[in-house]
Amino acid sequence: MEIIKTALRSLMGNRTRSLLTMLGIIIGVGAVITMVAIGGGASQQVESMMSSFGSNLIIVMPAPPNSTGARGAAGSGDSLTLDDSNALASDTFSVERTAPEVNSNAQVIFGNSNWNTSVTGSTPDIMPVRNWEIESGACFTEQDVRSGAKVCVIGKTVAIELFGYSDPIDSTIRIKSIPFRVVGVTKSKGANSWGQDQDDFILVPVTTAQRRLVRFGTKVDGVRRINVQAKDRDSVETAKQEVRLILRQRHKLTDGVEDDFQIRDLTQALENAASTTNVMSLLLGAVASISLLVGGIGIMNIMLVSVSERTREIGIRMAVGARPSNVRVQFLTEAVVLSVLGGAIGISSGVGISKAITAFANWPTIISIKSIIVAVGFSAFVGVFFGFWPAWKASNLDPIDALRTE
Repeated sequence: MEIIKTALRSLMGNRTRSLLTMLGIIIGVGAVITMVAIGGGASQQVESMMSSFGSNLIIVMPAPPNSTGARGAAGSGDSLTLDDSNALASDTFSVERTAPEVNSNAQVIFGNSNWNTSVTGSTPDIMPVRNWEIESGACFTEQDVRSGAKVCVIGKTVAIELFGYSDPIDSTIRIKSIPFRVVGVTKSKGANSWGQDQDDFILVPVTTAQRRLVRFGTKVDGVRRINVQAKDRDSVETAKQEVRLILRQRHKLTDGVEDDFQIRDLTQALENAASTTNVMSLLLGAVASISLLVGGIGIMNIMLVSVSERTREIGIRMAVGARPSNVRVQFLTEAVVLSVLGGAIGISSGVGISKAITAFANWPTIISIKSIIVAVGFSAFVGVFFGFWPAWKASNLDPIDALRTE
């Protein structure tokens, strides 16, 4: 305790120099915590995207038409049908379920309220495939799909815009002037990372959409895309191969003929994005750690200056009985105190900056306890490592020469 008190008195005697010495540690620790928090927030966003799109998801879309060498937009072809979706669900081993989609925008009316939203025609399997959950009511049934019933499930945003906070179940809304009975409302999922409202939609039976709301392509039962959910993550590649084989057989495509559909593995793309985000987080943390190294060099330089300035003091201490180990511990303690104080201030600044980024930049940050422990531990290590040489130099001074120093 006497050594710590002596170290603190010495540092307080040169407050400005001590603060400037700690600045490198403060910036380093704060930067490490902030960068790791930003990287953690980015990883959370990617995980949120994966959750909102669905798990183990494969998307099958028509290949773009090729007319006189000019290819159309992705998904603009009309090669997929409702029967294709049913075949993929029944004739494969690696596919858990499928959900076809046809969609368009439409003006929706209830009483004096109206709202323009996205209308998607699909089957009840779209709910687990896209990780949608029912908050009130229920989803329409397979019988509703077979009969082309005029029923719908609405998103939370549509429910609020049309009904306020009243219960919309069993109410009748008009989609393109056609009456639909509301049978369910989905739980809110909020906006995705692109700012798109994931609750602004209406879900209707796919057959009803095909017959009454939207005609996709030249086929009566044409669909814009088919969502395919593999049984698990390890089955995704096998499921893609099965999907390609079955669709080529159904579309009577011979060897050498290009696929008239496209298969996109969304899960793999999002996993790659998550991996990239993790690598970027590590790189940001590594770059920020350089500040800790610079701060450690600053501590060593200042402690060497302190040894030169206090040579006579060291001589007096050794003359009255201080051993070399006492002198080493004294100067080493001063270096460690500088590092630990700088680390504590750096933690406060890193946490504060992270929260400020979340509040003002609307970017999610996750403050990692592990990053705080690592930053503090590293700052203490910096104090010991870079403080050892000045302390060793001070302890090796000859007492007589030290006392003669002016």
